Amino acid sequence: MTVTWEELGWERLAAGVGRCRLPGWDCTVGLVVGRGAALLIDAGSSLAEGARLRAEAEELAGHRVTHLALTHPHFDHVFGAAAFAGAEVFGAVGVDAVLGGRRGREELRADAVHNGLDADTAQEAADTLVPPRHHVSGEWTLDLGPDRQVLLANVGPAHTAHDLVVLVPGDPEVVFCGDLVEESGEPQAGPDAVPSHWPAALDHLLDLGGTDALYVPGHGAVVDAAFVRRQRDALATRFGVS
Repeated sequence: MTVTWEELGWERLAAGVGRCRLPGWDCTVGLVVGRGAALLIDAGSSLAEGARLRAEAEELAGHRVTHLALTHPHFDHVFGAAAFAGAEVFGAVGVDAVLGGRRGREELRADAVHNGLDADTAQEAADTLVPPRHHVSGEWTLDLGPDRQVLLANVGPAHTAHDLVVLVPGDPEVVFCGDLVEESGEPQAGPDAVPSHWPAALDHLLDLGGTDALYVPGHGAVVDAAFVRRQRDALATRFGVS
């Protein structure tokens, strides 16, 4: 018997496309299913969460997760990555400086603990974190089998220095935004943000998805293009940029 997205607590957005909102930090993970291939978008906040996501995604896909895209290098989006051994991992160019270096991993571990993650859990995830093998500098078309291609686009810097979005063509088109867009709270601009470029990154995002796409924030409910435009304008006002 085939399990449904809803039975596993996932939200189906289009044919073979869905997302899961995780407890704790309300972080979104996406899934795109192809014939014999599957792409997960972000990996959760711990190895245990990553392992659970992999098991659920593979049950929904009917085969293993073959690709993993990391939208940006924050612990709640990347600390489960080591649970996806054997998957091809993608990130924005330069992200390996954060995920592959001792200093970057230590900063992620400290931030995770500061935000409430168990210290041993955070240390385990930081110790096993491996940077992406594939680095996206502009746009990268990923082939997931017949009639299933997705576009990975480096639209940053903005929320971080290394922001990657995922566009899934279809009816409707679906854009996984990472934390460039947030619905459940005001977008967070930490010390690694580049606020002066953020509105332009959202302009690029809207150009990719268009008026009728579904936009999946890094945190919160799925939104439309009008919401993204309003958030873009609010960020421009907040940071004093056009």
